[in-house]
Amino acid sequence: MDQRTQQFLHDPIAPLLVRMSTPNTISFLTQAIVNLTEIWFIGQLGVTPLAAVALAFPLFMVNATMSGGAFGGAVNSAIARSLGSGQADRAERLLWHTIMLCAAGALCFLLLFLLFGRDLLVLLGGRDEIIDNALAYCHVVFLGGIFLWFNGGLQAVFRGMGNMRFPAVVTVTGSAVQIVLSAGLILGHFGFPKLGFLGAAVSPMVSAAFMSTVMVVALMGSNQAVKLRLSRFAFDSELFRDILQVFLPASISPLATAGTTLALTGLVGQFGTVALAGYGIGSRVEVMMIPLVFGIGTSMTAMVGANVGAKNIRRAERIGLIGGLAGAMLSGSIGIILAIFPAMWITLLTDDPATVLAATKYIQIVGPCYLFFGVGLCLYFASQGAKAMRWPIVAVGSRFLIVSCGGFVVSEWLFEGIEAVYIIAAAGMIVFGVMNALAVRGGAWRRANM
Repeated sequence: MDQRTQQFLHDPIAPLLVRMSTPNTISFLTQAIVNLTEIWFIGQLGVTPLAAVALAFPLFMVNATMSGGAFGGAVNSAIARSLGSGQADRAERLLWHTIMLCAAGALCFLLLFLLFGRDLLVLLGGRDEIIDNALAYCHVVFLGGIFLWFNGGLQAVFRGMGNMRFPAVVTVTGSAVQIVLSAGLILGHFGFPKLGFLGAAVSPMVSAAFMSTVMVVALMGSNQAVKLRLSRFAFDSELFRDILQVFLPASISPLATAGTTLALTGLVGQFGTVALAGYGIGSRVEVMMIPLVFGIGTSMTAMVGANVGAKNIRRAERIGLIGGLAGAMLSGSIGIILAIFPAMWITLLTDDPATVLAATKYIQIVGPCYLFFGVGLCLYFASQGAKAMRWPIVAVGSRFLIVSCGGFVVSEWLFEGIEAVYIIAAAGMIVFGVMNALAVRGGAWRRANM
């Protein structure tokens, strides 16, 4: 058994979690800054491009969170459980199955978008120039989706090995590539052709392709616990099943999360283009929060997975509760600070007064509830490691129903303003976090691994 897996099984939990999470958190924070910077670049083009990207961005995030979150977490869990039980050869066979599933996942999402993408954007309130721009953005990100899937899957392999530093370095480097490309392709800097808002779609695809290539080369090296060897290539239904048994239920979470975002986008869109643009800025905080909590959560997936593989469920539960508390503290403090000082950051992204006001309303109502979002998301990732996805799915589904149904009632039947929609969004976050915490505390992981 390699040294990193031994650390997962025996080292003190809190220092180990900090050590494992720090590289991830730094890298994902870098990604979050890139996302916000891209919004600033797009904001220089005017309100219409900003609204178009706000309309299309949830579809991009479905693809990104499905590949990096649900699928990546399933791969992370499978690799960690195999190494935790001392089966390194099995982990290497899982690597090939990961690559095959990456290609299949990207193709499925491309076909779904080509069949239903336009209708979905229309349903969300897209019209005229906004929907044309949103469609153009989506065509780029779904055609290049194969690189997102390879990036998410291969990074998960390294994390399942306990190697958090290498994918973090790759992500930071890729983010630097992306920010230069975004400045060049969106605004025409550095001699690049000015593509306008389409540059915001091209740059992450190029960055993901770069990162995937670097990781494939690294996995072919000789100093990895899991190596990419041609001799390990095979089609094994049991290995596909091991990944899919976590991925398929876990995939409901990004779909429901995206459904929640899409429902809010549709509800806010009824209040006009300015409201939609303001919500697009405000909701980017949640998008920023996901990578930050992801840094803790992916470490928890590997740590919990290794201990579940070694049949040490009690230690896995302690990892979950300590990590959930860390996620709550991180996301809650950020949400509260941004809610107290909204002008500190919103005016950096747009100078349109009406858009600033709309974004301020959102963050002041929803921001403090990111505490619950953080604990819920951390325990979702940890539950992937435990191969116990029932309650996280119930929690995320409950959030979706509260937001979609509750938002519809307050906006269509009670004729309340946009603030009421945001209050419903905050209530959904609270339920999501509380349900996940109670499930782990109540022994859900023990029952799933009896």
